[in-house]
Amino acid sequence: MKQLIISIGREFGSAGHEIAERLAKRYGLPLYDHNLLDEVAASHNMDSQELQEYDEMKHNKFLYRSINGMSSSPADNVANMQFNFLLDKAEKGQSFVIVGRCSETILKDYEGLVSVFIIGDMESKVARVQHLYGKSEKEAERFIREKDRKRKKYHDSRCKSKWSDSHTYDLSLNSSKLGLEGSVDFLADYIDRRMKGTK
Repeated sequence: MKQLIISIGREFGSAGHEIAERLAKRYGLPLYDHNLLDEVAASHNMDSQELQEYDEMKHNKFLYRSINGMSSSPADNVANMQFNFLLDKAEKGQSFVIVGRCSETILKDYEGLVSVFIIGDMESKVARVQHLYGKSEKEAERFIREKDRKRKKYHDSRCKSKWSDSHTYDLSLNSSKLGLEGSVDFLADYIDRRMKGTK
């Protein structure tokens, strides 16, 4: 079987994580998302709780510096540990699904990479966040905007490409239009065609 790496970028509330879960199950692949820190920590004999504090934080070139390729920023070091973990998996020919972590850029040189960005209508995202987190409509919308702002800052501080820019990904998909199952089926069809070498 050819190597398959499915990279999922997503707006908060767009069901991107659940879509990634279902694709991982459909293809029988490991999924790396929130559990990535646990995997990284285990590979370095560290406590994942120590890394959690610095996860997905933007690079701040004014507070920290790099000497001989080593950064004095804990956030940079945590990010690089995750990037190196993914690159090691990819280099060994392993297949997996990865959510976020600049993976569409970090792994862009691998032929088996399929990168997708999931968006959603604000109304649908607000309803989903209200249901999942028990927030009011205004709280949900504010929460979504805060989460997406953080993701954008993290991504754009570590990549030359821009988060959510459709040119950065192979495919952008509005999950509000197709629904959860429809989105998974659409992406699976696209992935299958890509793996067969058809466009």
